[in-house]
Amino acid sequence: RLQESRERLSVFSKLCYAVGGAPYQITGCALGFFLQIYLLDVAQLDPFYASIILFVGRAWDAITDPMVGFFISKSSWTCLGRLMPWIIFSTPFAVISYILIWFVPDISRGQVMWYLVFYCIFQTLVTCFHVPYSALTMFISREQSERDSATAYRMTVEVLGTVLGTAIQGQIVGKVDTPCIESPLFIGVTNSSVALEELNMTHDTGLLTDTRNAYMIAAGVIGGLYILCALILWAGVQEKRESSELQSDEPVSFFQGLKLVMNHGAYIKLIAGFLFTSLGFMLLEGNFALFCTYTLGFRNEFQNILLAIMLSATLTIPFWQWFLTRFGKKTAVYVGISSAIPFLILVAVLDSNLIVTYIVAIAAGISVAAAFLLPWSMLPDVVDDFKLQHPSSHGHEAIFFSFYVFFTKFTSGISLGISTLSLDFAGYQTRGCSQPSEVNFTLKMLVSAVPVVLILLGLLLFKLYPIDEEKRRKNKKALQDLRQESNSSSESDNTELASIV
Repeated sequence: RLQESRERLSVFSKLCYAVGGAPYQITGCALGFFLQIYLLDVAQLDPFYASIILFVGRAWDAITDPMVGFFISKSSWTCLGRLMPWIIFSTPFAVISYILIWFVPDISRGQVMWYLVFYCIFQTLVTCFHVPYSALTMFISREQSERDSATAYRMTVEVLGTVLGTAIQGQIVGKVDTPCIESPLFIGVTNSSVALEELNMTHDTGLLTDTRNAYMIAAGVIGGLYILCALILWAGVQEKRESSELQSDEPVSFFQGLKLVMNHGAYIKLIAGFLFTSLGFMLLEGNFALFCTYTLGFRNEFQNILLAIMLSATLTIPFWQWFLTRFGKKTAVYVGISSAIPFLILVAVLDSNLIVTYIVAIAAGISVAAAFLLPWSMLPDVVDDFKLQHPSSHGHEAIFFSFYVFFTKFTSGISLGISTLSLDFAGYQTRGCSQPSEVNFTLKMLVSAVPVVLILLGLLLFKLYPIDEEKRRKNKKALQDLRQESNSSSESDNTELASIV
């Protein structure tokens, strides 16, 4: 009991730890929901080039996760800890690069390279923040219940971060009307993209100034929150060296650790299940703004619909935390994530209706909350299972977390790039007040049919995941026995050393 009381985390520490997860979600939500429509309708890039930026940026983001995990595994312990220096020193540079993503440079050529370079730089720096922060879960306590509790705090704040990202970006940008071009101008034109380019050259681009300024203001506010959250994390969380059971400063072999991790069956099965479900939600996220604007016709309401989804998700996180403790994490996966399917079908089948859209948005937010909470709640269970099978191998926590993010981001980059290209093939008209029927059909597929198929595949694969509640309880008891043996051995060694002295 004394050992457990020492391992208990205060509510203040859990809150400070949870706040550290907000920057990644705030910026990720703003980029996920708004970057595509920003590149197409504000920066006025061709859909083909926009797809390249989105794909390369996401793919590079995926590659940086294992790279950062490698360098973290080689890092030595410092006075700030092993992970905290990465978080602190990457923050100011990440904020600068994030703001520059939302700036439209006054150059006739090179805009594509501008957005591509700064998008990749930001993704690298935010990875230097998020990978060590994710691995920090294993370094704040050895008690599984305390880690689960801290994860619930973190998921609540992270979903709240998505609300902030949606609210700040959406409400600031939504107050400005982005000028559009009436689609009848393109009737009878065989090459609409060429005609659109010629029209844009004669159109007064000064009408976009207010919209561009709004995006910059939103980026500045989000950048300030990023810095504030990093400072709170640094001030309120102590990285405990003994919690990771890493007793040596000798760097672990990354490639040997990677081989062990990738051969761990529970980890591969967890990734396989959540890979498809996460992909479905990311595809929905990336195309939802365009779907609301053009297919549903809610040009001035889409930011409020997004906000309704995120508020609903935030309020239901505590419910899912209770549900998974009461019925188990695997049951929570099936119930929580599958509940999104009927609403995704409903929003595509029904005619455009604002009230129905809000109802569907609120209901879908409940499923989004489960998709946020469960993967990060289950990864520590996989790490514990790995420790039992490889008790002499330590320091691989960053590999577990970074490669999970790697696979998710890489596949989402491919899907988002392909989805933007499909809009180009369907005849997407930059800054058009409306879109051709082919574009509207494509958007319906991207936010309804394809995500539903991906979610169903993920749930089928997740049946192979071996760690149920009984297995989790056995692992917890076995780890406690190992720690007691380790402590007893350490005490006997100290006693023997004292007698010799």
